[in-house]
Amino acid sequence: MTFTYQTRYSDKRKTLGLVVERDKSVVVLAPIGTKDSTIDQFVNKRRSWLHEKLNYSPKFKEDKTDTPFTSGKALLYLGRNYKLDVVNDSPEDFHFSNKFTISKSNLNRGPVFLEAWYKDKAKEKITPKVEQYAKQLGVEYKGILISDLKYRWGSCTLKGNLNFNWRLIKAPHFVINYVVVHELAHLLELNHSERFWNIVRVQLPNYLEAKVWLKENGEFII
Repeated sequence: MTFTYQTRYSDKRKTLGLVVERDKSVVVLAPIGTKDSTIDQFVNKRRSWLHEKLNYSPKFKEDKTDTPFTSGKALLYLGRNYKLDVVNDSPEDFHFSNKFTISKSNLNRGPVFLEAWYKDKAKEKITPKVEQYAKQLGVEYKGILISDLKYRWGSCTLKGNLNFNWRLIKAPHFVINYVVVHELAHLLELNHSERFWNIVRVQLPNYLEAKVWLKENGEFII
């Protein structure tokens, strides 16, 4: 099997890296001056890994449907389910206080209100975690973006920008911590090398537990 790929060169890289983007395009990250033959050989050695990645079902399904907003509906937040209470009248369109509350007149806008609330909470909870772990790791980042990554929980750009999926706010704190540390660790080590995982392990000795949680629950926190 042959793979079509594009190469991105950087003067900050010392080793070759390989990324499968969410549109399933293959990108080789290479130090400036790397020979084409070296890159071809690098990709060829990772054919099995590429085949697995390109044929793997994404964490998030494109065609997703939501159940109606009705009283008693369970909504996930920080690893726990909270009840939705539909009331006749409410001073706020949508709010949370140990349970979610929405007025009947706003039911049709429920998913919009909920997603906006999740995004606000994701920014509120993730930002201080990034600041804390960045300080512990001794790294600097450019900015934080909370967005709809669809196929990823987080990403770190070569310029030091950190992106996080807003759906992470549905996961427990220890899982969010893992994703934050994972992306920050890429500021020290671009590849998922032994050094990379040692960096993560020092900060989060239980990181494997978080990886398992995401694998088992990723489909459900949509």
